[in-house]
Amino acid sequence: MKAKNNVQTEYGGNTGRELVKYLKKHGFLVVLSVALALFSSLTALFVPVLFGKAIDSILSDMGSVVNCLIRVGCVIGVTALMQWVMAMVNNKVTYEVTQDIRNDAFEKIQKLPLNYLDSHSTGEIVSRMVADVDTLADGLLMGFTQAFTGIVTIVGTIYYMWTLSRMTTIVVVCVTPLSLFVANFIAKHTHDMFITQSVTRGEQTALIDEMIGNEKVVRSFGYEDEALERFNEINDRLAVCSLKALFYSSTVNPATRFVNSTVYALVALVGAIRVLGGHITVGSLSALLAYATQYTKPFNEISGVVTELQNAFACASRVFALIGESEEEGSQIYDIKASDGSSDDEDGIKGEVDIEAVDFAYVKDKPLIEDFSLNVGSGQTVAIVGPTGSGKTTLINLLMRFYDTDDGKISVDGKDIMSLTRQEHRKRFGMVLQDTWIKQGTVLDNIRIGRPDATREECINAAKEAHAHSFIKRLPQGYDTVLAEDGGDLSVGQKQLLCITRVMLALPPMLILDEATSSIDTRTEIRIQKAFHKMMNGRTSFIVAHRLSTIMDADIIVVMRDGHIVEQGSHEALLKKGGFYSELFEAQFAH
Repeated sequence: MKAKNNVQTEYGGNTGRELVKYLKKHGFLVVLSVALALFSSLTALFVPVLFGKAIDSILSDMGSVVNCLIRVGCVIGVTALMQWVMAMVNNKVTYEVTQDIRNDAFEKIQKLPLNYLDSHSTGEIVSRMVADVDTLADGLLMGFTQAFTGIVTIVGTIYYMWTLSRMTTIVVVCVTPLSLFVANFIAKHTHDMFITQSVTRGEQTALIDEMIGNEKVVRSFGYEDEALERFNEINDRLAVCSLKALFYSSTVNPATRFVNSTVYALVALVGAIRVLGGHITVGSLSALLAYATQYTKPFNEISGVVTELQNAFACASRVFALIGESEEEGSQIYDIKASDGSSDDEDGIKGEVDIEAVDFAYVKDKPLIEDFSLNVGSGQTVAIVGPTGSGKTTLINLLMRFYDTDDGKISVDGKDIMSLTRQEHRKRFGMVLQDTWIKQGTVLDNIRIGRPDATREECINAAKEAHAHSFIKRLPQGYDTVLAEDGGDLSVGQKQLLCITRVMLALPPMLILDEATSSIDTRTEIRIQKAFHKMMNGRTSFIVAHRLSTIMDADIIVVMRDGHIVEQGSHEALLKKGGFYSELFEAQFAH
């Protein structure tokens, strides 16, 4: 149960540019957010001016003071309303953007070639779609909420301070670059740490997914201690890289606060000198000190935003790496027509399959199938047998175009399957695999996967043909019983019967059975074999089997070893030949 390697860890493109593409879809709301940030910040900045006037008037005109306080209340009320609306807009933009990103990521998964899914663990992909997108959402929300208002506040305070005291404003502006330099320096050095944190978190999620999904195996073989050791090792690495990232990023805020406190002290010093010199009033000094506080506050907030954005961009790069992966050819639009504009009618498919000099390897320098040729006539049943690793399932993968051949050609009814879209080609086949897949939903929903428009009666008839009807009736709500993910409490055999029922219902022109009855009791298997024989009548069928007793009636038995056909013929002919098939048969029935 070794986890698969994480091949892709960081996006090679421009993460910011990709993020802007998603924000453009919600351009009106983004502009509205910026406008609200602008006006709410400007109205808030007007409050110190009013307080300054009240202070200057407190000894001479109480009516003016009351008037200023009323205006302050109105300004604060309007500002609060705009900030509330802005928060609602920011939340809407953030969560709609992350929804779009998740939709695109999930849609991409449906179009990725199987070699990508084979080389990336499920948990690692889930981590990108869930944890990384959540972190991106947090960064975006903080960015919208604080970055825009912070920038407007900085510009606005400089303007108001300039109108009150140019000398004080010059002092503030001269010290400001030091705060920006500190924040920028630390931010650059924390990005790589957040990337490492995100990758390690994905590795941890992958291990958790692997162990929970195989908990029975873990306990059966006493693997608990080793699993805990692996988890602790990854968890320790995650703790170390997370602490480093958070430690270095957290130094931004204290550093900028130190600089900002220096700014406040300088404003107080220069302002006091200006007051003593009669250049400004006490009320103006009060306003300047308020502006100094408001001016420095956004730097503290923006420093926090920078930290969150670094983390968010690190996570976004992993999500965009997934979205930017090359798609499986022909998967962009499921109902796309063939390259020559034709589309096969399933009723007209004869099922003649020609495999000509096919070469294939999962790893380029390790050939698996070499110079493989096979001719299958219409309606014939082909059994594929051979030891583990001989290439049986690989041949099925090539027939279904889960993988494409490195060389050679596979044709159906004389037409190269590469000239059709994968979706068109796969609609010709019905598959029952050893591995079952049950989605969350009712029994009927699971049976109808191949034919969503099938009636209830048709589903029940298919279940009877597959000998699944009896156990379905015993379920709490029968065919309306809601099954949990992966079948819930159903046994492996029952799940396999449901998968067989799907094919019985769809009745495609060609069939592929890959150890389709491996988890079913012998008595039920005999019945299902009869149903299969009835279903396969007139349909070209490929059967992968280890139990040779199930394929003795096949028209052609293809015996594979090390990616090559070593023998082919009928059961009787191969036994008379006394070759490799005869050895396999005798090994199974020796006792």
